[in-house]
Amino acid sequence: MRILIDSNRFIDFCAGVPEVVEAFEQAALLVVPFIVLAEIRVGAASIKRGDAQVRILAELLQQPGVRVAHSSDTTTHHYATLYARLKKDGTPIPTNDLWIAALAIEHSLVLYSRDAHFDRIPSLPRLE
Repeated sequence: MRILIDSNRFIDFCAGVPEVVEAFEQAALLVVPFIVLAEIRVGAASIKRGDAQVRILAELLQQPGVRVAHSSDTTTHHYATLYARLKKDGTPIPTNDLWIAALAIEHSLVLYSRDAHFDRIPSLPRLE
């Protein structure tokens, strides 16, 4: 499976949650959105074990089959479409998560997140 991870699943990975570690190890491709990189670094700067998370992130990014996804013009089109539809439906989600969803859709990836608000995007394949 080709998955795009949310920051909460990276935190679970760092904590050694067995099913998350297995999902990371079994993924044919593991993609970390640029937004998630920023969220991890912000979080790491504000917790005691932040240095350990940054080391784990650096090690993860060096693994074969792991890459970072950056935004493109195509991403902005997906973002705008999602934003408009969610706003019209009265069910917005956080801005960073809109970017994450747009990247997953653009690259045909399965989103791995615990956040239930992603369920408001039926076109987004999910691994929970």
